[in-house]
Amino acid sequence: MILVEETTPADAALPVAELRAHLRLGSGFALEAGAAEDRALAGFLRAAIAMIEGRTGKVLLRRDYRLLLEGWRDPACQPLPMAPVGRVAELAFEARDGARRAVPQAGWRLVEDAMRPWIAPRGAVLPSPPEGGRVLIRFTAGFADNWTGVPPDLAQAVVMLATRYYEDRGDDAARLALPVGVSALIERWRAVRVLCGRGAR
Repeated sequence: MILVEETTPADAALPVAELRAHLRLGSGFALEAGAAEDRALAGFLRAAIAMIEGRTGKVLLRRDYRLLLEGWRDPACQPLPMAPVGRVAELAFEARDGARRAVPQAGWRLVEDAMRPWIAPRGAVLPSPPEGGRVLIRFTAGFADNWTGVPPDLAQAVVMLATRYYEDRGDDAARLALPVGVSALIERWRAVRVLCGRGAR
């Protein structure tokens, strides 16, 4: 499986002001305002978002992905690795020679499960990819385009983790473990393994 993020959130969509306010409350001192400082804070936020998304399988700010598969995981159900998914822009088969053929929507549908969406067949099984070929799925995932649409517990977890990264900047080891408070906030969002609609940790 190869998953490629095709778009990234703009800096304007990141909660830089919220992080700045959180840091001020924690230290009692206002941070120096300026473009350089804002870029630094945005970097800590992006790192925190990547960590939270990696631990939960949930995309906070909406963006586009490309998924390449050697074949269906199960011809009756193909889970998507990120959630929530709002649309599948393309589902196609790539032949060994690189030729691409769209899979008609009459043969599949998107099941928009909140924890782990999947591609389901409209009949008994999904259409079969060509021998030696690949499956290409382009989809859009994410809670919202703006930070106000991100679930509050996940939004708070990102700000808390970005604060930790800011305070421990230069200490790479500090980025490997999640603070207990952050772990508690994201626990209910952790990714589950899906077996055609039946979830399991």
